[in-house]
Amino acid sequence: MSQEVDGQKMNTSKRKFLIAATSAVGGVAAVAVAVPLLLSMQPSARAKAAGAPVEVDISKVEPGMLLTVEWRGKPVWIVNRTKEMLDMLPKIDDRLTDPNSDMPQQPAYCKNPTRSIKPEYLVAVGICTHLGCSPTFRKEVGAADLGADWPGGFFCPCHGSRFDLAARVFKGVPAPLNLVIPPHQYHGDAKLLIGVDTKGA
Repeated sequence: MSQEVDGQKMNTSKRKFLIAATSAVGGVAAVAVAVPLLLSMQPSARAKAAGAPVEVDISKVEPGMLLTVEWRGKPVWIVNRTKEMLDMLPKIDDRLTDPNSDMPQQPAYCKNPTRSIKPEYLVAVGICTHLGCSPTFRKEVGAADLGADWPGGFFCPCHGSRFDLAARVFKGVPAPLNLVIPPHQYHGDAKLLIGVDTKGA
């Protein structure tokens, strides 16, 4: 179909086609620019994996044993504490900087004498709160190199900081704070999920 305008014939269907084609090409170009921009704002797969929850089978962690897993690039300790280990905790409160865990180094549901959901299991980030070294697990009571009054716990070989078996810091050491307790929850008796915070877990 054609039409005469100012003495010139114009093909209206051709004009409509050109307008539609130009609009489509412009739309594709806009999407081509917007998609990479939007994707760049999303966390990468690596970043998601680094912060993703970690599921741990704790059924084979015997009483008195420590299991270390990685979460967010940090070591996380899981200690199955014996009755003797738990009985020792209240006896050393006067030797600790923050025995009641008043500093927010743990989720609210772990602000208790054992700093845990289940008393027998300690779940703690194994990074010293002084300069970031990783303490060693020294569960033996009265270890010769740590003194006869050593109740068992964690010793940082870098600068001598000491933590008890609830990951609470002793007085008079370089570390200023208790070790961090990560968010976690249990799925039954055998599964622990680190990195998921559930109120009242």
